Amino acid sequence: MKVFESSCAFDYPWHEVSTANWLKYCPWNDKSTHVVAVDTLSRHVEPDSGVLRTERLITCRQCAPKWVRTLLGGEMTSHVHEVSYVDPGSRKVTMHSTNLTWANAISVRETVVYQPDAASPESRTHFQQAAQITALCGGWQKLKNGIEEATVERFGQNAARGREGFETVLEISRRVFGEQKEERRQADKQAA
Repeated sequence: MKVFESSCAFDYPWHEVSTANWLKYCPWNDKSTHVVAVDTLSRHVEPDSGVLRTERLITCRQCAPKWVRTLLGGEMTSHVHEVSYVDPGSRKVTMHSTNLTWANAISVRETVVYQPDAASPESRTHFQQAAQITALCGGWQKLKNGIEEATVERFGQNAARGREGFETVLEISRRVFGEQKEERRQADKQAA
Protein backbone atom coordinates (compact mmCIF):
# COMPACT_ATOMS: atom_id res chain seq x y z
CA MET A 1 0.00 0.00 0.00
CA LYS A 2 1.16 3.51 -0.84
CA VAL A 3 -0.24 6.72 0.66
CA PHE A 4 -0.60 10.12 -0.96
CA GLU A 5 -1.17 13.13 1.33
CA SER A 6 -1.57 16.80 0.58
CA SER A 7 -2.84 19.90 2.34
CA CYS A 8 -3.15 23.60 1.65
CA ALA A 9 -5.27 26.59 2.58
CA PHE A 10 -7.66 28.37 0.25
CA ASP A 11 -7.97 32.13 0.75
CA TYR A 12 -11.77 31.87 0.90
CA PRO A 13 -14.05 31.36 3.90
CA TRP A 14 -15.52 27.93 4.55
CA HIS A 15 -19.04 28.88 3.39
CA GLU A 16 -17.71 29.86 -0.05
CA VAL A 17 -15.52 26.75 -0.37
CA SER A 18 -18.28 24.38 0.76
CA THR A 19 -20.69 25.95 -1.75
CA ALA A 20 -18.20 26.02 -4.63
CA ASN A 21 -17.34 22.38 -3.94
CA TRP A 22 -20.55 21.40 -5.78
CA LEU A 23 -19.28 23.31 -8.83
CA LYS A 24 -15.84 21.70 -8.82
CA TYR A 25 -16.48 19.80 -12.07
CA CYS A 26 -18.38 22.54 -13.92
CA PRO A 27 -17.23 24.23 -17.15
CA TRP A 28 -15.51 26.96 -15.09
CA ASN A 29 -12.86 24.38 -14.19
CA ASP A 30 -10.71 23.90 -17.28
CA LYS A 31 -8.51 21.49 -15.29
CA SER A 32 -11.27 18.89 -14.88
CA THR A 33 -12.09 18.21 -18.53
CA HIS A 34 -11.49 14.49 -17.88
CA VAL A 35 -14.73 14.45 -15.81
CA VAL A 36 -17.54 13.69 -18.26
CA ALA A 37 -20.46 13.25 -15.85
CA VAL A 38 -21.41 13.69 -12.20
CA ASP A 39 -24.60 11.89 -11.22
CA THR A 40 -26.19 12.41 -7.82
CA LEU A 41 -27.40 9.05 -6.57
CA SER A 42 -28.90 10.26 -3.29
CA ARG A 43 -28.99 13.35 -1.11
CA HIS A 44 -30.63 13.94 2.24
CA VAL A 45 -30.22 15.84 5.48
CA GLU A 46 -29.72 13.71 8.58
CA PRO A 47 -32.60 14.79 10.84
CA ASP A 48 -30.69 14.45 14.11
CA SER A 49 -27.48 16.20 13.11
CA GLY A 50 -28.42 18.47 10.19
CA VAL A 51 -25.59 16.94 8.15
CA LEU A 52 -26.14 16.87 4.39
CA ARG A 53 -25.18 13.44 3.00
CA THR A 54 -24.69 13.14 -0.75
CA GLU A 55 -23.76 10.11 -2.78
CA ARG A 56 -22.48 10.63 -6.33
CA LEU A 57 -21.12 8.67 -9.26
CA ILE A 58 -18.32 10.47 -11.10
CA THR A 59 -17.50 9.32 -14.63
CA CYS A 60 -14.08 10.20 -16.06
CA ARG A 61 -12.06 9.62 -19.18
CA GLN A 62 -9.35 7.17 -18.17
CA CYS A 63 -6.06 8.77 -17.21
CA ALA A 64 -4.09 5.62 -16.41
CA PRO A 65 -0.79 5.06 -18.20
CA LYS A 66 -1.12 2.93 -21.32
CA TRP A 67 0.94 0.08 -19.83
CA VAL A 68 -1.47 -0.14 -16.89
CA ARG A 69 -4.52 -0.14 -19.20
CA THR A 70 -2.87 -2.84 -21.35
CA LEU A 71 -2.04 -4.96 -18.32
CA LEU A 72 -5.40 -4.61 -16.56
CA GLY A 73 -7.62 -4.20 -19.60
CA GLY A 74 -10.61 -1.97 -19.46
CA GLU A 75 -12.28 0.92 -21.14
CA MET A 76 -11.20 4.52 -21.56
CA THR A 77 -13.93 5.45 -19.04
CA SER A 78 -13.67 5.04 -15.30
CA HIS A 79 -16.13 5.45 -12.44
CA VAL A 80 -15.64 6.75 -8.90
CA HIS A 81 -18.15 6.47 -6.06
CA GLU A 82 -18.18 9.48 -3.73
CA VAL A 83 -19.98 10.01 -0.43
CA SER A 84 -19.81 13.46 1.12
CA TYR A 85 -20.96 14.92 4.41
CA VAL A 86 -21.49 18.64 4.91
CA ASP A 87 -21.78 19.52 8.59
CA PRO A 88 -22.81 23.18 8.88
CA GLY A 89 -22.64 23.00 12.68
CA SER A 90 -18.95 22.18 12.83
CA ARG A 91 -18.28 23.81 9.43
CA LYS A 92 -16.72 20.71 7.95
CA VAL A 93 -17.03 18.98 4.58
CA THR A 94 -15.76 15.40 4.44
CA MET A 95 -15.67 13.47 1.18
CA HIS A 96 -14.82 9.80 0.73
CA SER A 97 -14.28 8.38 -2.74
CA THR A 98 -13.47 4.92 -4.03
CA ASN A 99 -12.67 3.70 -7.51
CA LEU A 100 -15.16 1.31 -9.06
CA THR A 101 -13.17 0.73 -12.24
CA TRP A 102 -10.45 -1.91 -11.83
CA ALA A 103 -11.54 -2.38 -8.21
CA ASN A 104 -10.52 -6.04 -8.42
CA ALA A 105 -6.93 -4.99 -9.32
CA ILE A 106 -6.35 -1.71 -7.47
CA SER A 107 -8.03 0.04 -4.58
CA VAL A 108 -7.92 3.83 -4.36
CA ARG A 109 -9.62 5.24 -1.27
CA GLU A 110 -9.48 9.00 -0.93
CA THR A 111 -10.63 11.25 1.90
CA VAL A 112 -10.84 15.02 1.53
CA VAL A 113 -11.69 17.43 4.35
CA TYR A 114 -12.47 21.14 4.11
CA GLN A 115 -12.74 23.10 7.35
CA PRO A 116 -11.96 26.61 8.57
CA ASP A 117 -8.24 27.29 8.78
CA ALA A 118 -7.11 27.33 12.42
CA ALA A 119 -5.10 30.54 12.00
CA SER A 120 -7.76 32.47 10.02
CA PRO A 121 -11.08 30.65 10.45
CA GLU A 122 -13.27 33.43 9.02
CA SER A 123 -11.27 34.05 5.85
CA ARG A 124 -9.41 30.85 4.93
CA THR A 125 -10.30 27.18 4.52
CA HIS A 126 -7.92 24.32 5.24
CA PHE A 127 -7.91 21.49 2.70
CA GLN A 128 -6.59 18.05 3.61
CA GLN A 129 -6.38 15.14 1.18
CA ALA A 130 -5.25 11.57 1.77
CA ALA A 131 -5.42 8.55 -0.51
CA GLN A 132 -4.57 4.94 0.20
CA ILE A 133 -3.57 3.11 -2.96
CA THR A 134 -3.28 -0.67 -2.91
CA ALA A 135 -2.56 -2.94 -5.87
CA LEU A 136 -4.47 -6.17 -5.35
CA CYS A 137 -2.65 -8.43 -7.82
CA GLY A 138 -1.33 -11.35 -5.82
CA GLY A 139 2.22 -12.55 -5.57
CA TRP A 140 4.16 -10.19 -7.81
CA GLN A 141 5.55 -7.59 -5.44
CA LYS A 142 7.50 -5.76 -8.17
CA LEU A 143 4.36 -5.46 -10.27
CA LYS A 144 2.31 -4.31 -7.27
CA ASN A 145 4.93 -1.70 -6.36
CA GLY A 146 5.07 -0.46 -9.97
CA ILE A 147 1.30 -0.07 -10.19
CA GLU A 148 1.10 1.64 -6.79
CA GLU A 149 4.00 4.01 -7.55
CA ALA A 150 2.58 4.95 -10.97
CA THR A 151 -0.84 5.54 -9.41
CA VAL A 152 0.56 7.69 -6.59
CA GLU A 153 2.55 9.75 -9.09
CA ARG A 154 -0.50 10.27 -11.32
CA PHE A 155 -2.65 10.99 -8.27
CA GLY A 156 -0.22 13.73 -7.18
CA GLN A 157 -0.25 15.31 -10.65
CA ASN A 158 -4.05 15.23 -10.74
CA ALA A 159 -4.28 16.66 -7.21
CA ALA A 160 -2.13 19.65 -8.17
CA ARG A 161 -4.26 20.29 -11.28
CA GLY A 162 -7.40 19.81 -9.20
CA ARG A 163 -6.36 22.46 -6.67
CA GLU A 164 -5.50 24.88 -9.47
CA GLY A 165 -8.86 24.28 -11.15
CA PHE A 166 -10.75 24.64 -7.87
CA GLU A 167 -9.04 28.00 -7.27
CA THR A 168 -10.51 29.14 -10.61
CA VAL A 169 -13.96 27.87 -9.60
CA LEU A 170 -13.68 29.73 -6.27
CA GLU A 171 -12.66 32.96 -8.00
CA ILE A 172 -15.45 32.80 -10.59
CA SER A 173 -18.12 31.75 -8.09
CA ARG A 174 -17.21 34.64 -5.79
CA ARG A 175 -17.61 37.06 -8.67
CA VAL A 176 -20.84 35.51 -10.04
CA PHE A 177 -22.49 35.13 -6.63
CA GLY A 178 -21.45 38.70 -5.77
CA GLU A 179 -23.05 39.97 -8.98
CA GLN A 180 -26.24 38.02 -8.26
CA LYS A 181 -26.35 39.37 -4.71
CA GLU A 182 -25.94 42.93 -6.00
CA GLU A 183 -28.70 42.41 -8.60
CA ARG A 184 -31.06 41.17 -5.86
CA ARG A 185 -30.13 44.12 -3.67
CA GLN A 186 -30.86 46.54 -6.52
CA ALA A 187 -34.17 44.80 -7.32
CA ASP A 188 -35.21 44.92 -3.65
CA LYS A 189 -34.24 48.58 -3.51
CA GLN A 190 -36.37 49.39 -6.57
CA ALA A 191 -39.32 47.41 -5.22
CA ALA A 192 -39.29 49.34 -1.94
